[in-house]
Amino acid sequence: MRRITTIFATLVVPALLVACAADSGVGDAGADGAGGEAPERVSEFGRYEGYTEARYDGWITTSRYVEMRDGVRLAVEVTRPALGGVPESEPLPVVWTHSRYHRNPGQIIRVLAPDLDPVPDIRSMVDANEDLQRLVLHGYVVAAAGVRGSGASFGRYEGLFSEAETADAVELIEWLASQPWSDGNVGMYGGSYLGITQYMAASASPPALKAIFPDVAALDMYDLMYPGGVYRDDLIQHWGGLTREFDTEIPAPVVDEDVEGVLLRQAMEEHEDNWDVLEHYGLSRYRDAATPDLDWERHGPSGVLGDILEAEVPAYHWNGWYDIFVTDATLWFANYRGPQKLGIGAWPHSGIPDPELMAERVELYAVEQHRWFDYWLKGIDNGVLDEAPIHYAVMNDPGDWRWVAAEAWPPATTSRRLYFASGTSGSVASVNDGGLSVDVPVSEEGFDEYEVDLTTTTGTTSRWDNAVGAAPDMVYPDLAETDARSLTYTTPPLESDLTVTGHPVVTLWVTSSTRDADFFVLLEEVDPRGFSRYVTEGVLRASHRGLSEAPWDNLGLPFQRSYAGDVQPLPDQPAELRLDLHPTSTVFNAGHRLRVTVMGADRDNAEEVSENPPTVRVYRSAAHPSSVELPVAPETMEDTPG
Repeated sequence: MRRITTIFATLVVPALLVACAADSGVGDAGADGAGGEAPERVSEFGRYEGYTEARYDGWITTSRYVEMRDGVRLAVEVTRPALGGVPESEPLPVVWTHSRYHRNPGQIIRVLAPDLDPVPDIRSMVDANEDLQRLVLHGYVVAAAGVRGSGASFGRYEGLFSEAETADAVELIEWLASQPWSDGNVGMYGGSYLGITQYMAASASPPALKAIFPDVAALDMYDLMYPGGVYRDDLIQHWGGLTREFDTEIPAPVVDEDVEGVLLRQAMEEHEDNWDVLEHYGLSRYRDAATPDLDWERHGPSGVLGDILEAEVPAYHWNGWYDIFVTDATLWFANYRGPQKLGIGAWPHSGIPDPELMAERVELYAVEQHRWFDYWLKGIDNGVLDEAPIHYAVMNDPGDWRWVAAEAWPPATTSRRLYFASGTSGSVASVNDGGLSVDVPVSEEGFDEYEVDLTTTTGTTSRWDNAVGAAPDMVYPDLAETDARSLTYTTPPLESDLTVTGHPVVTLWVTSSTRDADFFVLLEEVDPRGFSRYVTEGVLRASHRGLSEAPWDNLGLPFQRSYAGDVQPLPDQPAELRLDLHPTSTVFNAGHRLRVTVMGADRDNAEEVSENPPTVRVYRSAAHPSSVELPVAPETMEDTPG
């Protein structure tokens, strides 16, 4: 069951903790709707009190089909605030989500977890989400619609973020804005696929769409599926398999008019012909690959980036340091033209093992989303745009973090370059146990050679597994075993704390016996016991090393275009590879070590470049100085309550 519910965790954080719907179909807010003395007016990051009142004590959900321009019927649920079991009759602002999955997770939980006692009575997105309950009780209508070809919606799924799907979103926004319970102001919520559909909807500039709150959402689909030219086959296999199961095997909740489930069965029969994500993504290995069904440079947010930027729909980008889309969040902020904010926490895409961190994520998400929508949909002047536009968590250790505010991304930092060096650090039993040094190499010769161990892996609880429900909680193990199968470069124990905030960039000078090889680079923190903790990573296939100008503001980071014509085998002489790691904000503590690990494979998370292990060399000479550039934060930063 956890593998399924985790895929919803970005929008259904407390899915199994909330069971608010009574048999009548009326939600009960319990103590949350109770009266009392009016709190003081506070509006700041993580706190919102006194600007609006929870005037309702429950909610009522109805569902129906809405017909699109071509006759395809989409399943839509609408949850309205209620007081004493009576729905509000006055028009209210509407927030909604365009979901690739079922329009709510209730049926999935009932099917896959029948032994839960009690089984949560989840009949709407609101029943499963504390943040949406907050909105309803404060006077919002909340809606959810299944994209065509999914859940109880009719039609054929035509591919990720197809033109038809975006056109449907525009029609649904117009429909929501025109209903008698709507005041015409519409916002969008949701995470992952449901975050990306917000940018896609914004690209069409629907007049009623006043604000979006995209959580953990991608910018470019090629860079997600083929980062550095390396296919994330494990991720897409899991995601493709799950969505196929949702579409054709696990029935979605029926809509109210379909009492006997006849329409649901008809819709699921149409899903049998859905676009095959595994087939199309597996064959389209270069960014300029283009077929009628998949064009990397046309399909997805980056394909309509100009339209998104021109629309200037106010957006609050939300993400976590261990998410697969965290780089994308920073790129969204760098490129966006409309009013915007950015929040990055110490969490992964979905499941969070630390209950304190999970509770903070739930609370912060609810508060910030509420502030954002109050400002843009209700016109409440709560100062959300008067404060710093960025808030992010600085991670000291697992379970220990603090929030800071910033005016720009990346914040002011100093670049510190550490060079790969010879010698032994004595801290790891790796292939070479090399060092990291501030000194530029002076040796005319110097390299580390090893035959790639194709069983090397960062494990099955990685950020990639976490994103698709394969690993409910992202908990990287001690990476010492991974390091032992790889090349490592480690500093001596640090004399003082070192705070790295931003995008580390690695330069490798390499050769390979097979004229191509994959280079996975990990940044790790090693404590005095020798425990090696994952911080972040990057990857590049050597044949994709050619640098190009990015079609967006890439924050000065290296960009590989990865066109078919750009791919070049490695020469006999050392070739330069430059790659960025996912951004982070991490304190490397005094007495700990900083380590860069270079792997030639990540078996559980990416496709292998070859069945035959190459022998690679990583150079560290005066002419070919491999290194890592670290964005080091200044000693003083503005602390923010969180």
